Amino acid sequence: MKINMETDYAFRIMRALARKGGLTDASTIAESAAVPQRFTLKILGKLVTSGLVMSKKGANGGYALSRDPKEITLLDILEVIEGPIVMSKCLGDDFVCRHDGVSEHCDCFFNRVFDDISITIANKLKSVTVADSI
Repeated sequence: MKINMETDYAFRIMRALARKGGLTDASTIAESAAVPQRFTLKILGKLVTSGLVMSKKGANGGYALSRDPKEITLLDILEVIEGPIVMSKCLGDDFVCRHDGVSEHCDCFFNRVFDDISITIANKLKSVTVADSI
């Protein structure tokens, strides 16, 4: 399992915003995060839509974190880009198990193992904040 490049970029963009501490233009963010500007703008759009980042238009505009970096976790960022952590498709809300022959929701050995792993990963990502990265 790997996080995708967009998530890696999002982590770096959020760290760059935390380091700047105020409104910062996309070009400066891209340079500081070492992320191509095209991707920076795309990711900033998602982060603004999610509420993790705020934007202000105009000559004195830019982007800034919407809350204190101590309150934004790596899990928050990852879920904006990739969605919830689900190690197996059988953990998805819309999955109907055909293997146990009993229920709509899978409750097999593997489901329990993958659910435990997903929870462990989510808890670890929840324990690390953007502030920890600066």
